[in-house]
Amino acid sequence: MAIDTQTVRRIAFLSRLKVEEEKIEATKEEFSKILNWIEELNEVNTDDVEPLISVNDTTLRMREDEVTAGNCRDAILKNAPAAEYDYFAVPKVVE
Repeated sequence: MAIDTQTVRRIAFLSRLKVEEEKIEATKEEFSKILNWIEELNEVNTDDVEPLISVNDTTLRMREDEVTAGNCRDAILKNAPAAEYDYFAVPKVVE
């Protein structure tokens, strides 16, 4: 699957990637390679393959839930770069 320059710019914008103008062509080739690889993976027959929950064939040890010391909001908020109304304040990311 070929990707054009405009699509590379759009993907870079949506994913907040800074792609220099001189690297657009190289990025276009890399994106095309990735999509070609995904198309190859889609050709693999997985009809009789059971989906994995995890690649590890072990179970995790369970532990008892314990109540620990809490009510340390002020100590936690000291670590925040910015706090507002007793919450962490973060920059707006949704327009």
